[in-house]
Amino acid sequence: MCRFYNLRMVKFTGTNASALEKDIGPEQFPVNEHYFGLVNFGNTCYCNSVLQALYSCRPFRENVLAYKAQQKKRENLLTCLADLFHSIATQKKKVGVIPPKKFISRLRKENDLFDNYMQQDAHEFLNYLLNTVADILQDEKKQEKQNGRLKNNGTPVATETEPENKTEPTWVHDIFQGTLTNETRCLNCETVSSKDEDFLDLSVDVEQNTSITHCLRDFSNTETLCSEYKYYCETCCSKQEAQKRMRVKRLPMILALHLKRFKYMEQLHRYTKLSYRVVFPLELRLFNTSGDAVNLDRMYDLVAVVVHCGSGPNRGHYITIVKSHGFWLLFDDDIVEKIDAQAIEEFYGLTSDISKNSESGYILFYQSRE
Repeated sequence: MCRFYNLRMVKFTGTNASALEKDIGPEQFPVNEHYFGLVNFGNTCYCNSVLQALYSCRPFRENVLAYKAQQKKRENLLTCLADLFHSIATQKKKVGVIPPKKFISRLRKENDLFDNYMQQDAHEFLNYLLNTVADILQDEKKQEKQNGRLKNNGTPVATETEPENKTEPTWVHDIFQGTLTNETRCLNCETVSSKDEDFLDLSVDVEQNTSITHCLRDFSNTETLCSEYKYYCETCCSKQEAQKRMRVKRLPMILALHLKRFKYMEQLHRYTKLSYRVVFPLELRLFNTSGDAVNLDRMYDLVAVVVHCGSGPNRGHYITIVKSHGFWLLFDDDIVEKIDAQAIEEFYGLTSDISKNSESGYILFYQSRE
């Protein structure tokens, strides 16, 4: 496990955690807030970094803690996550270190991909965790409905017929789910076909010396389908030239943006990291990158960034920077430190020699002000 530390950092671990309290200041330290590092159990920084980011997303944290209060009996990944969040939120100390042993054990038990001591991809883990939590909640809803259809003596109660495959949205969807629309316009008959697709996080390509707004504009750029890539038009009953565009139809409460920094290079026969400098602002307005008619002028605030440190996908390290009550903190496994807002610029990426080790923003969490 490789780590890349900047000399500007002053590290605070469990033994001298009081230094972090002093750095924040007793008067400025938020009431009922706790800042705890997480023990690394052998290349589990990919997991720790995502957990810290999700804990900093207050709507997600509050729902996980509410789930804990329901006293579920059977252990699953969500109960282990709820136990971990509850342990952090109810600590007597303000700062310190917690070992997420139970959660890691359950994660390794449920998914072979994470059942090893190799470095994993933080975005893959985020995607797996959110979908797993949503699946657990939906399964429990189905079970509750099934139980509700039975009387005390076990005989069925007459209810309205519902499709068996119908799934209701959960609080995971309420928080993270947005909707994309894939629009295709035939250039011969002008017929427009569209297909909606829900997402929990959005993956965007990156280019050198750009910004998140630029990446999102590129994501929604119109593409012409021609030559061997012609589009089969149902109206024309033949392949025709067409224009294709992907746009955000509905924005989520929390927009999780994944920067596609790992690219397969044919000449190298392996994935390499794109350490391009991509500016991510503290405030993001999406009026010119989204077709959301309801929230056209929605403003987002940056609340967390999962940062990849290193030169490649299979080596390096993950850390997280989060915004809490107006100031910024850096979580590096069991290390927690307060940083200046200006220091965030160091995580944009590199303007030159992009093969060098870099600390680059990888997953951005923006929360809507509404």
